[in-house]
Amino acid sequence: MEEKKSNGFAVASLVLGILSILSSFTIVFVGLGWLGLIFGIVGIVMGVMAKKRNPSGMATAGLVLSIIGTVLCGITFIACVACIGAVGTAGGLASSLY
Repeated sequence: MEEKKSNGFAVASLVLGILSILSSFTIVFVGLGWLGLIFGIVGIVMGVMAKKRNPSGMATAGLVLSIIGTVLCGITFIACVACIGAVGTAGGLASSLY
C-alpha cells in the first residue's frame, strides 16, 4: 500500500486562510482586525511554500483562502477606519455649530 504524506504547510495555510476569512467578519468588531491580516499573510507564505514543496489541491485551497481572507480583512479594516473617521468628523462639525 502506498503511504500518503500530509503536507503540514498546506494544512496550516488552509487553517490560517479560514481563520482570516472568519476574522474579517468577527474580530473587526472587537478592534482586532489586524489579526486577520496577519493570519492571511502568514497563510499566503505557508501556501506558497506548500505549493513549492508538494503541489496539491490542499495547498492551492489554502493559498486561495488566505488571499481572499487578506483582501477581505484589508477592505473591512479600511472601511471601519473610514467610518470611525467620518463619525469623528461629523461629531466635530456638530459641536462647532453650537
